[in-house]
Amino acid sequence: MNQGKIETFEKAVMRDYGNIAGIVVLKDGETLYENYFHECTANSRIHIYSVTKSIISILIGIAMDKGCIKSPDQKVLDFFPEYEVKKRETTIQTITLKNLLTMTAPYKYKFNPYIKYFTSDNWVKFSLDLLGGKGQAGKFRYTPLIGPDILSGILGKATGQAVINFAWENLFAPLGIVVEKNIIFHSKEEQLAFNQSTDISGWAADPMGVNAAGWGLTLSPVDMAKIGQLYLSHGIWNHKQIVSAEWISESTKEHSRWEAQNLSYGYLWWIYKDGFAAMGDGGNTIYVNTKKNMVISIASLFVPKVRDRMELIAKYIEPIFDN
Repeated sequence: MNQGKIETFEKAVMRDYGNIAGIVVLKDGETLYENYFHECTANSRIHIYSVTKSIISILIGIAMDKGCIKSPDQKVLDFFPEYEVKKRETTIQTITLKNLLTMTAPYKYKFNPYIKYFTSDNWVKFSLDLLGGKGQAGKFRYTPLIGPDILSGILGKATGQAVINFAWENLFAPLGIVVEKNIIFHSKEEQLAFNQSTDISGWAADPMGVNAAGWGLTLSPVDMAKIGQLYLSHGIWNHKQIVSAEWISESTKEHSRWEAQNLSYGYLWWIYKDGFAAMGDGGNTIYVNTKKNMVISIASLFVPKVRDRMELIAKYIEPIFDN
C-alpha cells in the first residue's frame, strides 16, 4: 500500500469533499483503512439519510425469511385493512410491496409537501393518503422521504413489533450495531440540530413511534461497513445467516431504472456494473464491489450538492486498496 497515494487521497478528501466525517475500506473482510475527518471520531454517529432505505430493505427481507411477509407481490392495502380508500380511488388498490421497494409506485403530489409531512402525527397514513392517484404503477419515481414510510407500517403490521425493536433483535444486535432510541422531534429546531449532529444514536420516528423508512437513522462508518460486509458475505455474519442469500441476490439486481439519471435500481439499493450501493443525501454511501470483494463506507455531514462519492471511490479508493 503506497503511503504517498494515501496522503494524496486524504488531501483530496479535505480539499474537495469537505463534509466527509469518516471512511472505512474493507477487502476480503479485513479492514484496510479507517479514518475520520473534521473532528469526527469512531464514536461519531451520523444521520445517513436515504441509506436508511437500504436498511429497511434488509428488514423486509428478514421479515420475508421469517414468513411474516409472504411475497413482494402482496398488495400494500392487504397490510392496512383498516385504511379507508376514497371513492373512485382505483390505482392504490393495485400497488404492491414490490412497487414500493423498486420506486415504481405513483403518488398524488407533484412537489414534496415536506412541511405537512414533518408536522403530521402519522407518517404512514400521510403517505398512504398520497399513494396512487392518476399515475401508473410500474413507472420509476424516486421518492426521497414521503412514501417509503409505508414500508415501516408494513413491517410493523407484519411482524407485530416496532421497526426499531425488530431491527435491534434481528440485525443491529447480531452485527454489534448500537442504535439507542427512537427520536421524536418536537420542533423544527430539534430536527435541524439532529441533521447536523455527530453524537445522537437513534432513529427518527413520528409521534406514533413508527420509524422513518426513507431517512432518520444514525450510524457510524464502521456500522455502515458492517452492513456492506453482511451483503458481500451473502447474509452471513459470525457463521449465522442474518438475511437469506436469496433476498440479497434479488434485492441487488435491476428491477427498475431511473432513465433520466441512467441508474439502475433494485429493492432500495442502487445497482452498478461491479456491485451495488446504498446512497444518501450529503454523500453518505455504502458501496459493495462484488468483483473486487471490497466494501467502502463513507459517512458525511449534510451539505447540498456534494461531489459524487462514486467518483471518489473510482479515482482514489479502489486503485489504492485493491492490490
